[in-house]
Amino acid sequence: MRHPILRTTGLLLLLVLAAPILAASGGMTLRQVAEVRAVGQASISPDGRQVAYTLSVPRVPGVDDDGPAWTELHLVSREGASRGYVTGKVNVGAHAWMPDSRSLAYLAKRQGDETRRLYRIPVDGGESVAIASLKSDITAFSLSPDGRRAALLAGAPESDALKALKKKGFSQKVYEEDWRPVQLWIADLGDSSAEPRLVPVEGSVQSVEWSPAGDRLALTVAPRQLTDDTLVFTRIRIVSPEGRVLGRVENPGKVGGLSWSPDGAHLAFISAEDKHDAQQGRLFVAGRDGGAWRDLLPGLPGHVVDIEWRDASTAQFISWEGVQARLGEVGVAGGGQRTLLAGEGPVWAGFSRSAAGDIALTGSTPQQPSEAYLLPAGAGAPRKLTDSNPWLKDVRLARQEVIRYAARDGLEIEGLLVHPLERRGNARVPLIVVVHGGPESHYTNGWLTSYAQPLHHAAAQGYAVFLPNYRSSTGRGVEYSKKGFGRPGMEEFDDVVDGVDHLVASGLVDRDKVGITGGSYGGYASAWGATYYSERFAASVMFVGISDQASLVTTGDIPWEQNLVHMGTWPWENPELFRKTSPIAYAQQSKTPTLILHGEADPRVPVMQSYMFYRYLKLAGQAPVRLVLYPGEGHGNSRAASRYDYSLRLMQWMDHYLKGPGGEPPPYEIDYALPAGDAKK
Repeated sequence: MRHPILRTTGLLLLLVLAAPILAASGGMTLRQVAEVRAVGQASISPDGRQVAYTLSVPRVPGVDDDGPAWTELHLVSREGASRGYVTGKVNVGAHAWMPDSRSLAYLAKRQGDETRRLYRIPVDGGESVAIASLKSDITAFSLSPDGRRAALLAGAPESDALKALKKKGFSQKVYEEDWRPVQLWIADLGDSSAEPRLVPVEGSVQSVEWSPAGDRLALTVAPRQLTDDTLVFTRIRIVSPEGRVLGRVENPGKVGGLSWSPDGAHLAFISAEDKHDAQQGRLFVAGRDGGAWRDLLPGLPGHVVDIEWRDASTAQFISWEGVQARLGEVGVAGGGQRTLLAGEGPVWAGFSRSAAGDIALTGSTPQQPSEAYLLPAGAGAPRKLTDSNPWLKDVRLARQEVIRYAARDGLEIEGLLVHPLERRGNARVPLIVVVHGGPESHYTNGWLTSYAQPLHHAAAQGYAVFLPNYRSSTGRGVEYSKKGFGRPGMEEFDDVVDGVDHLVASGLVDRDKVGITGGSYGGYASAWGATYYSERFAASVMFVGISDQASLVTTGDIPWEQNLVHMGTWPWENPELFRKTSPIAYAQQSKTPTLILHGEADPRVPVMQSYMFYRYLKLAGQAPVRLVLYPGEGHGNSRAASRYDYSLRLMQWMDHYLKGPGGEPPPYEIDYALPAGDAKK
């Protein structure tokens, strides 16, 4: 493929100020991408009068102390009047309403706290009061039906002896042996002098749900607190508040959320169909004592992501189907399925119900990040309650379109296309392909812009952006998500290239100006595009990606997940499969300028994958390559500065090789100065 040499456009880099800035064209700036707020968990009060929600508030890179986004707790009325309750420099975890709707319980580590504690705050005024604490951070909780007790989850604390040794410098780690389980505790919320009681559970507890009768708890339990175990070997246990095992559910694979029916007779749960199913997404139900289960939505062409009960005989659910989301309900015996909200509006991520049947939802659209919505009982449509980014109304955002095309073997592939904000007549435009991770994931037709995929900014700079849901993606049922089993890359990434061909044939895209990027499995695709498919891509940006399949299995933290749901074999059983599905095998044919970025503390895809890919490409010597490492970051960047730097480098690389001079790489130093013409909003 010809790698074009075009006139230099340069990269307009942004000074970090305290308020969002508008680009001269009205399009989105990278600075604005960094400041987008989003609603997280939303829960409606039992009386239906108010909705509590968490709000992610990014730190301003270069102004605030560096770190991940803050998480605040807000309340909004049915009429949309919102106010902050726990705000500022705080990270609120899970929250839940007390049964009387007069106060909220939430998790936070507030000023002066040594560990994350359980707090209660009255909604009609008053200060937060700590109602439970342990010697280690509380990670999750569930309230008893009367609100008098709380089931708490927390990692087993370090012993005083171990703390003393660490102070003396004995801080060694024994890999996969010195793990500590997550324990279950019961706290009496009515007696401030009573210490929480440890409930004996074999294994490491991942989640807890108190039954409506208050006589039992449903747990998900992993054998060990190791990532592989928590992903593929977690099973459901039902125990009494004293720890006596009352029942078991041997779910067939990965497990997701749990929900008790109002009468406590049934437990609904989200699970994989079998051990080779890559993603939990089937809606199963079992009895109060566990045992056998049944699939309430057999053959669902999608994946269930959340469940609640309407009444003792009807479960409600959100399912992601294609690029949309549907709110539906189904009878406990599997009949009477109906749709409450069709998959044609906001993409719903979660919901909760009041006693009278009002439903609070969180959802996003292509033009709006996640917000809280209310679907009143009996209403046919929800209404938006929150507006977390009012400044977005002044920003011109590009059009996002659902596209479908045939892969080379005839399989229909679905994806999303973000059009350039402005296009000169029928002139062809440069394209950035953004490949999702997993592959057990998919793009929905909601808000997709983030630091690692700044879609609306790229569109404002004249790019089209393509986001394919290649085979193996979720959202289209189990059969589709298994199509890449035992054949990673291969046909999956053929689907990506076939999508590029579809856009070239449509007359939109310049074939010689196509870049590819993505993180994790998307980083794998980016490495594949830079090597196996080098003639098709003029630039590649690989983030925390895979370059060698065999060493990934033997050095990463999910070998069994890799075996059971991706590869179906081990490197010593089929070395040729692992070789031919590794981008390093094709490094000698790479002519694609490649930028590699990786967090140095990544346990999922160890940083050696990027070191290895960099060295292979460097020794091949046929195209520019650069490696950028982020100290302390893991499988994806969490700190504001690391995220902002990533966005700048991604766009710098694409601009240089798709719109700029090409050739030698741009300077590795990043200039954070505000370009002339930008002004504070």
